[in-house]
Amino acid sequence: MAGPRSIGAGGLKLDHLGVAVKSIAAARGFYEALGLAVSHEETIEREKVKTAMLPLGESRIELLEATEEDSVVGRFVARRGEGLHHVAVRVDAVDAMFERLTAQGVRLASDSVRVGVGGHRYFFVHPASTGGVLVEIVGDAAREGK
Repeated sequence: MAGPRSIGAGGLKLDHLGVAVKSIAAARGFYEALGLAVSHEETIEREKVKTAMLPLGESRIELLEATEEDSVVGRFVARRGEGLHHVAVRVDAVDAMFERLTAQGVRLASDSVRVGVGGHRYFFVHPASTGGVLVEIVGDAAREGK
């Protein structure tokens, strides 16, 4: 699969759109009707979430299903219903971006860079700093040697 689509200078690329759903099994039917197929499924115990990735061109759609009601995704679905949860942007150096945004006073929703789906490293930027959208910054662990 080709890399994610470029959306700006400096190696930034649209990685995926995170969609919170009540049930991946139920939600995937629509995406499969479009002709998409799940390429990877994983449960992230620390985040209390199951994920399913569906490649879409040079990007992906990530379906997110809470494994516990008190998780971030569980609370999101309870408050807002199913829908767009976050926009993920891939960067060449996730640690450097974390430090850069912290130094610039950007409000982060993560206190550190973590390891998530497929071993990718990530952190979240709080919607208060992005015009109301939760933004995930994603790096590639293999490329960064972590």
